[in-house]
Order: sequence, then structure tokens, then C-alpha cells
Amino acid sequence: MKQSILLIGFFAFFLSAYAQDTSDKKAIEGWHNLDRVSDQYMGVSSTKAYEFLKGKDSRTIIVAVIDAGVDINHEDLVGNIWVNEGEIAGNGIDDDKNGYVDDVHGWNFIGDVVHDTYEATRMFVMYSTRFEDKTADQISKSDKKDFDQYMSLKSEIKRQVEENQSQLTSVSNFSVMFQKSNRLMKAYLDTEEVTIELLTGVSSTDAKITGARDMVKYALETGFNEQEILDYLDHLHIILDYGYNLEFDPRPTIGDNFEDVYEKYYGNSTLYYDDQSHGTQVAGVIAAKRGNNIGIDGIADNVKIMAIRAVPDGDERDKDIANAIIYAVDNGAHIINMSFGKRFSPRKEAVDKAIQYAESKGVLLIHASGNDGKDIDIRDNFPTRTYSNSNKSAKGWLEIGASSWGDGSNFVASFSNYGKKTVDVFAPGVAIYSTSPGNTYDSVDGTSFASPLTAGVAALVMSYYPELDSKQVAKLIMDSSIKFLDLEVNKPGEYEGEPDMIKFSELSRSGGIINAYEAVKMAESMKVGSKN
Repeated sequence: MKQSILLIGFFAFFLSAYAQDTSDKKAIEGWHNLDRVSDQYMGVSSTKAYEFLKGKDSRTIIVAVIDAGVDINHEDLVGNIWVNEGEIAGNGIDDDKNGYVDDVHGWNFIGDVVHDTYEATRMFVMYSTRFEDKTADQISKSDKKDFDQYMSLKSEIKRQVEENQSQLTSVSNFSVMFQKSNRLMKAYLDTEEVTIELLTGVSSTDAKITGARDMVKYALETGFNEQEILDYLDHLHIILDYGYNLEFDPRPTIGDNFEDVYEKYYGNSTLYYDDQSHGTQVAGVIAAKRGNNIGIDGIADNVKIMAIRAVPDGDERDKDIANAIIYAVDNGAHIINMSFGKRFSPRKEAVDKAIQYAESKGVLLIHASGNDGKDIDIRDNFPTRTYSNSNKSAKGWLEIGASSWGDGSNFVASFSNYGKKTVDVFAPGVAIYSTSPGNTYDSVDGTSFASPLTAGVAALVMSYYPELDSKQVAKLIMDSSIKFLDLEVNKPGEYEGEPDMIKFSELSRSGGIINAYEAVKMAESMKVGSKN
């Protein structure tokens, strides 16, 4: 009985740490497209926007999705995938002479790599060749900064390994106990499916029965299930087996000269690998076919997705991200969505040059702020708009936090990063129903999905108002966002007790949530104003 109670307590902690709390109102499929007034959901009002745009002409906007890969054959994305007209598929020839063979729908800069280490791990391994077995008094002044970072990384990696290993053990034990309890309740109740109603009627003096009843009942009441537990176990295994594994290095399989950060032409044209669903989910938010009575409606109705694979399960590498941005720009992308991030960027100068190149070509960059519940005014989440060793920053850039559908206390996603100086605006990022590989659909959480929602709204504005440049569109999306300046919300992050309350306006520069209807109305007024 005591063990069951302890495991239930762990389960409660697990839920609070990794699930988004909500109000009594529940998310419905596609809530992020709805309107706050007519539908009572804080979505982006896309249907209302299209009613406003009815009868207007539009142009096709290309959105590059730099991610883990996209299932370009998905039923709800077919027809909305970018095609490189200068390339002939499958002939093994670089027909358009851009340096990439058979890049018909995009490019893959990480080859067959699915898992990779975290940047902290890679930096620690690099420093180890210089500082292993050395003490602080053996370090020269010129090496002190690097040595201090080496020691900090050593401590952080040790802590992370221990914490994740502890969680793995706890969750594994819970999983075994949960399955055992569920089987016991099925046998005790003589049923194939255990329900809360059936469990409520269970009364016994046997501690095993009551312990099993309490565990399964709690799991059902919280909406958790065995598959989610197993998925989380897989997540912990990946962290330990790959992310913080000092011996793991998949890079040699790609075949590039990794030391040459400005090397361009490597990788292959394979855009999707099994079990890599993230990029397909991101693409669907932007570009799932509207009005086809299949799956979901993406935000933009005249858009093509350029699939660029550069993000493994682990931390992306600066070289690949820089090349992905350059590839997108050179091949005509108007917008680049970047639903990834990391704490360290050792070759940031290469990424900065790529961002500056994108800016010079008028490309809008949109980046997810991250899912750590942290203030990124203080704690970096790379890539950033600010250039190294400079006060200058990219103007055609939007940094996006994640909002939810709940009331004031559940208005912001508990996991979302925030920042009064660094995050521009928030967008729906909880229970976002989108495309998944193999003609399937799934509900997903993360700033990873708030970012493409914003990219979709930006694509919509650019499509119908081509006279607006990327910097104008970035400002317009912030200015047209629905403001909640004095609204008290839960401050994102994990708390042992009650969460802190904070004004929503303190979490971003705009104090708003994106809205497609307000954006196109503002774009129309700017267009009319420019004619007068």
C-alpha cells in the first residue's frame, strides 16, 4: 500500500511537470483556428480572416521548414509542397547547378542521422582534450574562461544524467506497477475495460486491491494512459543513450568536414525518416490543405513548404542551421520557420552570417522561444536575433512564446519560455491538432507549434499584401496581436507550490497573442494608407 501511494505521488509530480494545466474548458480539435469572440477560444481567427479577404487575389508564399524532416506525401500536405522546377527527380544529376543533387522538394543536411548529442555534451568532450585531469592552479589566465566552462559543463552533465536516470528508474517502476494494477482490476471486476465508475464501486479490506484501485483511478481521472508513460520512458532513454552520452558521435556518417563550418555541399535529398514526426506536425500547422474535409486546416491557403532537414533528436549543429538558412534563401523562401533551440552555440558566427544574409534578401525568420519555462532575457535559447560581439540584431525576426486556451491562471503554456526583451509575441501552442507522418494526425504541445502558427499568419499577410516587406510584416504581427496588458497569468515554469502570478505584458515585447483577422485588417489599412 505504501509503495502504491508513493508511486501515485510520483505520478502527480510527473503530471505537473510535463502536462499543461487547463481550466474547465477543454481543447477541441483545431481550436487554434477559432475566434475569441464568436467561438470563445483564444485562437488566431483564421476563418474570420478569410471572410475579410474574400474576393482578393493572392500570391504563393514559400515557407522553409528547418526541422527533423517532412512527410511530403501526407494526404493533407500534397499539393502544398515546394517543387524545385529546375531539378529532375531521381536522375542523380544536379540539374539546376545549385550544388545539391535531386533537391526537388528541399534538402537534408544531416544525412541518415536521427539521434545526436546535446551541444553541452559536445562542448564538454571538446574541452576534455585540453583540461581532463587538470586542476584550476594548472590553468593559464588565457584558458581560465574555457576551463571554468568545462567545469560547469562537467557538473551540469553529471547532474542531468543522475536526475534522468533517477526518473527513468521511478517511471519504469511506476509503469510496471500501473500495468500490474490495471491487470488486477480487470480480473477483480471481470471486465476488459476498467472505468472510473467501476473503480468507484470497489470496496475491499485487501490492501492490494485498494492500492491497485487508487492507482488506476488516479491515472484515469488525470487522463493519462500507458502509451504516454511508455513514450516518456523512450524519451528518457534517448536523453541518456544519446543526448548526454560522451561516447556517441554520429557525425562521421554524414561525410562532411565538420571542422569547416562554412562547407556547404553535403547531405542528401531524403527528407523524412521513420519516427521523426516533428517536422510534419510543424508543416501541417502552416500548410495543411484548407477546406478539403481531410484532417485539419492549416493557416495559410496559398503556400508551399520547402522541407529542410537539419534538426536531429538532440541538439542541432550550428553548421547545419547556417547552411539550412542559406539554402532556403537561395531557393526562394519568403519565410523560414525554426522550431528548435539549444543553450549553447559555439559557432554562432556562422549562424549570424546566415541570418544577416536572409535579412539582406528580405526573408522573415520566425523562431520558437523554447519549452523550458525560463526567462530567455537571462538564459539564452539559440539561435538568437542578436549578433555576436555586437549590439545589432535582426529586424525581420519574430521570437514566439506559447499560449493556451484557458483562463487567466492557465492562459500561458506552463512550459513556454518568455522574455520582456527577447520574446515578441505569443501564439497558441497547447493541444495543437496537426498532421503526423503516414496520413495520421495528432495533438501536440510546444512553442514548436506556436512558431509555425505565426509563420502561417505571416504567410497569409505576405500572400495577400505583397507590398509589405518582412520587417513590416514582423512589426504588423506584433502590433495587431490581441493585447492583455494587465491580465494576471501563471508565470511559466515548474513550482513546488502554487505558481507565481505575473502580468501577461511582462512575458513579451508586445503583450499580445497573434491574430490573423486583426493582422489582415491592419495590412489592409496600411495598403489603403499608402495610396493616399
